[in-house]
This record gives sequence, C-alpha cells and structure tokens, in this order.
Amino acid sequence: MKFIPMVLAGMTLWVGAAAAGDPEAGRTKAETCLGCHGIQSYVNTYPTYHVPLIGGQHAAYLEAALRAYRDGSREHPTMQANAANLTDEDIADLAAYLAELGSDS
Repeated sequence: MKFIPMVLAGMTLWVGAAAAGDPEAGRTKAETCLGCHGIQSYVNTYPTYHVPLIGGQHAAYLEAALRAYRDGSREHPTMQANAANLTDEDIADLAAYLAELGSDS
C-alpha cells in the first residue's frame, strides 16, 4: 500500500520539474530543433525517417524523450548526438518553449 503514494509523489515531482523550464531561454536553444522538427512533413535522407512536429507536445514528454536520448536509452543516432551535451536546464528550457508552440510548429 505504501507503493502507490510513493509513485504518485514521484510523478508529481517529475511533472513539476517539467514545468520549471524557462520558455524564453528555450526559444534560442530550440533553433536547431526546429530546423527539422518545425518543418511540415519533413523526412530526412539518411536514415530515412519521418521527423515529427514537436511544437505543442507536453513538456514532461519532451523532457523525458530528451533525457532518454541523452542517456542512450532511446535510440536515434542524430537525436542522441543532439541531446548528448544538453544540461538538465537546457532540456527543461527547450521543453517549456516547445510545449508553448502550436502543433503546426
């Protein structure tokens, strides 16, 4: 019975951390991201992959994805390379900014 409150507390802390980013700081940091993720129907050449639009995604999801690329638990060589040098603050800022964008960004 103690497990459920611990999980809920952990989720609350995780979601709270996702909201802590600075969208204004994320705007500049996101220029590289939007070079691929801001183009409607973009497909990169190699490896051939449909690049999803990420504007309007939930900040917590974006943070989790970037952290997973950074630590290697989510595989995509280009994204792993882009996330490798991001700090926790960078990730929070990017997620906050991108979450504010419309889904057409």
